[in-house]
Amino acid sequence: MELLLWFTQFENTKPLALLIFFTLFCGILFYVYGSRKRSQRLESYKNIPLEDDETEFKGK
Repeated sequence: MELLLWFTQFENTKPLALLIFFTLFCGILFYVYGSRKRSQRLESYKNIPLEDDETEFKGK
């Protein structure tokens, strides 16, 4: 029961939340840039909104 009371105090939960979000952020960075093949694939996706989809208009 003391553990639940510990979580109710902001001076305890703020550093814990910071640690959780920082760990999550580092995990996402490692996932994106950890593998060279995955990194190159994700980098190629950045230009998708700028490309015209001509095949969609030719079919109609």
